[in-house]
Amino acid sequence: MGFGYKTQWIAVRDGEVDAVSRALGLVDPVPMGWDEGADAAYAQGVYVTPPVHGWVLAHGRHLTVPDPGDQGFAARLEELSEQFGEVQFFGTHRVVEYHAWVLARGGALERGYCYVGDRGEVPLFVGEPTPVECELGKGLLPLSEDCADWGDSEWERWHATTPSEDDVMAVAARWSVDPSELTGVPGPGLYAATVR
Repeated sequence: MGFGYKTQWIAVRDGEVDAVSRALGLVDPVPMGWDEGADAAYAQGVYVTPPVHGWVLAHGRHLTVPDPGDQGFAARLEELSEQFGEVQFFGTHRVVEYHAWVLARGGALERGYCYVGDRGEVPLFVGEPTPVECELGKGLLPLSEDCADWGDSEWERWHATTPSEDDVMAVAARWSVDPSELTGVPGPGLYAATVR
């Protein structure tokens, strides 16, 4: 069973399960297989996967990483990337049209985009769009201060660049791993119902 839709996850390049678990503050983690751990993290807690194609993934609807629109989000991702080298964050939830992707390397947030459709907001827009975003034509435009003066053509152009959950998966696949396509990954990961 893959994951990715209606959740949040991070991807850590060349990470180790124990180190990622400690950094995310998992309390009393227990070894758990992929299917059981991925399913459990949808309900509560966080599951840290065994390495997949050079990436350790951690997913849960309530990761201890603040939402991209929150103060402290960038600092937390930068802190994790300083520790691990490269960390990516992804999130999607179709009900509120929440879609996000973020890339941090060596302690710096290089690219970040978040769209919340039910509020019509882009709470995070950092750095230049990456090649995959440009190819998809998604996540290319922030909401600027002068959008109150926009006419129909400006709004149509902006709406055409707002992403869907499938766009989040496409960015994840190109940057690291699309977890919705993964099944039967060998070896246990770590799951905790509670995080600090």
